[in-house]
Amino acid sequence: MEVSLLFDNESRSLKIRGKIALGYLMILVMLGLFLVIVSSRIKDLEQETVFLSDHDMQVHELTYLIEKNVLDMETGQRGYALTGDTEYLDPYNNGLVEWRINYAKLRKLISDNPAQIENLSNIKTNIEKWVTIAGQNVIELKRAGDDEAVNAYFKDDAGKAVIDLIRNQSDYFRDNERKLTSERITELKSGNDKLLITMYVLWSLVALLATIITYVISGSIVNPLRSVIQAIHEIASGGSRSERIVVRTHDEIYDLGSATNSLLDTVQQEQWGSERLSHMSSLLQEVTNLPQLCRTFMNKIAETFEMQYGVIYVLNDLKKYERCYSYAGTRNEEVAMGVNQFAPGEGLIGECARDQRVRVLTELPQDYISINTGLARVAPRYAIIAPVVFENRTLAVLELASLNAWPAYRLELLSELLNMTGVTMNSVMTRVEIQKLYSKSQEKNKELEIQSEELQVQSEELQVQAEELQSYSQELLILNKELKNQKAVAENAAEELEKYNEQLQLSSRYKSEFLANMSHELRTPLNSMLILSQLLNENRNGTLTDEEQTYTSVIYSSGTDLLNLINDILDLSKVEAGKILVEVDAVNLTELPALLRGYFDKTAEQENLTFTIEISAEVPELFYTDEMRLHQILRNLLSNAFKFTEQGSVQLTLTRLEAVQLNAYTSAEPVLAFAVKDSGVGVSVKNQELIFEAFRQADGSTTRKYGGTGLGLSISLQLAQLLGGHVELDSIAGSGSTFTLYLPCREQEPEEEPEAAETEALLAEPVQEESIPAQPAVGGSRQTDMEFQQLQGKTVLIVDDDERNIYALQRGLAPYEMNILSAHSGYECLQIIREQPDVDIVLLDIMMPNLDGYDTLSIIRDELGLPKLPIIAISAKTMKEEREKCLNAGANDFMSKPVDIKDVVSRMYLWLAVNPSLTDF
Repeated sequence: MEVSLLFDNESRSLKIRGKIALGYLMILVMLGLFLVIVSSRIKDLEQETVFLSDHDMQVHELTYLIEKNVLDMETGQRGYALTGDTEYLDPYNNGLVEWRINYAKLRKLISDNPAQIENLSNIKTNIEKWVTIAGQNVIELKRAGDDEAVNAYFKDDAGKAVIDLIRNQSDYFRDNERKLTSERITELKSGNDKLLITMYVLWSLVALLATIITYVISGSIVNPLRSVIQAIHEIASGGSRSERIVVRTHDEIYDLGSATNSLLDTVQQEQWGSERLSHMSSLLQEVTNLPQLCRTFMNKIAETFEMQYGVIYVLNDLKKYERCYSYAGTRNEEVAMGVNQFAPGEGLIGECARDQRVRVLTELPQDYISINTGLARVAPRYAIIAPVVFENRTLAVLELASLNAWPAYRLELLSELLNMTGVTMNSVMTRVEIQKLYSKSQEKNKELEIQSEELQVQSEELQVQAEELQSYSQELLILNKELKNQKAVAENAAEELEKYNEQLQLSSRYKSEFLANMSHELRTPLNSMLILSQLLNENRNGTLTDEEQTYTSVIYSSGTDLLNLINDILDLSKVEAGKILVEVDAVNLTELPALLRGYFDKTAEQENLTFTIEISAEVPELFYTDEMRLHQILRNLLSNAFKFTEQGSVQLTLTRLEAVQLNAYTSAEPVLAFAVKDSGVGVSVKNQELIFEAFRQADGSTTRKYGGTGLGLSISLQLAQLLGGHVELDSIAGSGSTFTLYLPCREQEPEEEPEAAETEALLAEPVQEESIPAQPAVGGSRQTDMEFQQLQGKTVLIVDDDERNIYALQRGLAPYEMNILSAHSGYECLQIIREQPDVDIVLLDIMMPNLDGYDTLSIIRDELGLPKLPIIAISAKTMKEEREKCLNAGANDFMSKPVDIKDVVSRMYLWLAVNPSLTDF
């Protein structure tokens, strides 16, 4: 049943149906309370019964389980002590875990009984005591091989007394629980008796309350109804329509009286409105022009609705609504307002004309138009803006102001008057328009006569022009043939351009293949050179002089520089070929200072330069870009700054700019500015554009002072542009330089990832090797000892078609006293593994002729059936897909050339460590 049927909307008093429903509802509520109380008590009894059956049984069961756990531990301890067999420790270890679990469950069940919790805590204390003095002590002695101490312990057997005490405490604990169970049963019987008494008392109260409610509700309905009927008879017997029924109760009888009163009001309002419409119609029929119509209409509106001010705006020839007449307005105020006409949609007048909807304005401001009398000036409180519409066309707009608000029936009457006025106004405006058109038509006739004479003269001229056009058409035919010939030439040129484009793509592909192969060919000999120079520099035998160690350091450093040069050339080629993969992710700028200091603090210390990093407060902690490319650009700029600075400082400053506008770069969005400033040699104006070109150097002569390939700045600029930014240079020769990297300050992750370059690029792309299983957290010397112990005596098979790499790895692994085997092809590798199954680990080169590393891996895993043999793949290819390809083929790990011998040893140690999970392929 809806609430509106039970309550009066205004006073929220009960209606007749509501009173009856309330009576039944109160009875039902009492019955409901009766049922709730009884059912609640029944549920309590059920819960008490369940508690007796479940709780007590579970408590007893858990106490026995704890005793069993202790017995298992004692049995396991004695079995291990007698036999030394670790299988006897299984029941001990299981009991050691399970008794604590059972103890926690039991403690939770008796959490409401402090005495039993204390008894249980005593049992726990004795169990832990037995574990300490008996269980764990005997096991540790047995593990240490101290059988005499074990026998001495069992002669005294201090743990037996503890076990006996645990049993006695458990029996005492269970006796207490049995007493509690008996007390609960007694309370349950008493509760049943109280339930019966409660049911009888509640039923008596419900019966008494039902009788009282019935008497009260019947009286509250009948008495007001009689009063309403008497009032209706008095009105029907000849009373005037001005009389109204008064009902003091707010129910259906009140609604009946209110409906009758509303009916009388409506009849009176309709009669009043009909009279006003009839009078307005007769007045408008006498109107002959538009100003008279506006004046008559506005005056009658003011009289009808007790309006104190009004203005009417009429549509003019310029399609604007111009002030035509105002009621009770003053000239000074209207001139001060300054607006006499409105275009559709301009101001409230224009909006009303456009959407043809009545607007009611309340709470008008004090500076609104004033209503003037001879004694006072008063601001209106209520205004109406209404359109005069005929056939969906707004002919005029009224603005009316009053001191009092209008009731709804007056607004309805206004709407009808506006419709009537729209018909009359359209007739008047049409009559005026017809008169204007008639006058214009007469003027047009005179103009047409003049134009006909002019047309006759023009026709003669056109005949002459036709002859000229015929000669032009012949010339156009000739021109059309020439255009067709040019079109054919253009199509041939387009085909030639397409062929040229295909040749460029093919050339780019050959270039990519060449660079990839060059990378492999350079990295392979570079691998052995770096390993051997590193081994020489370590001077393991102590046979090298300081000068010779310096030579090896120079060799190692030169090899590293060569590796960096290879990477720079590959980076530049990837950028030019559009094959760089941009991976946008969150970059934590708070980590940037520590990262860059790790790279350059040592350089700054060696060059005796001051190196500072400053981050402004407005810079966000996180922003989104390609972190690897950002670090590459900053490292290039800082390396360049240190290279060309002999004294003074190098400074990195990070700021946030709301916008930036440079000659080569403009951004209306916020950007981050990474400014690298140095006090070095600076760059002259003529060289500031050239240094960003590939292979340009500060001094290109053979005697140049500064080294480098001239690739770093070119790569940095192109990477910055790839990230949506720019690198700007500000420098004066001899006064230092400032390279500023501008990047978009994206503080939210982009909805769409930027378009990536081709993933199938043949160019080598350096990858960061995935993390491998963590090494034991030990010191350097201890780690070396552990690696020696683990690798000593193990058999390692080195597979590589380049003898130099095999030799370098053999020399690097020599100090670890391993059994080193070598193979120069995949076939030779498979033969050695078949003949010598004791191979512990394989270092496998991937790029080999005939049978490469991928096929060799597959044969070892599938055909030879060796899924657990650790195999570390080594490849000169550094593409991102290379690692995954090797691991999918069956390798346990992947390393890219050139390798570091310490890294090789560390990886071998990990895969040979005593951890079966690492060798499960």
